Amino acid sequence: MRYLANDEGTERPDAPQEDPSGGFQEGGWLVPFMDEQAGEIVAEQFASADAFLLGRGTYEIFAGYWPRVTDPDDLIAASLNRLPEYVASTTLHEPDWAGTTVVRDKVVDRIRDLKA
Repeated sequence: MRYLANDEGTERPDAPQEDPSGGFQEGGWLVPFMDEQAGEIVAEQFASADAFLLGRGTYEIFAGYWPRVTDPDDLIAASLNRLPEYVASTTLHEPDWAGTTVVRDKVVDRIRDLKA
C-alpha cells in the first residue's frame, strides 16, 4: 500500500476525502488501479524492508491503523509492527507506536546512516 503525498499532507489510497487541504482532490486514486500484480509488488517491498522512513503525516495515519492489525498473515501489518519506523519530523515529540524513532536534526545524515 502506498500513500500519495502532497505539499500539505498525505492521502490514503482508499479515502478521497482524507486530506483535501491545499486544493488536493486526488485522494483515493490508487484503489481502482490495484490488481494482483500490484499487490505482489507491494508484498515484495514490505517483505524485503529493514525499516520504514516516514514523514509525520504518513506516520500519524499509519500509527492510527497498523498497530491494531494483529493478523500474523497480514504481511504489511506484520512488517510494520515488527520493524522500526523512523519519522522525519520537528513537530512529533512523543510517538505512540512502539519501535518508532523521531529524527529531528541532521535528517540527511541520519538517513544516509540508516541506509548504510
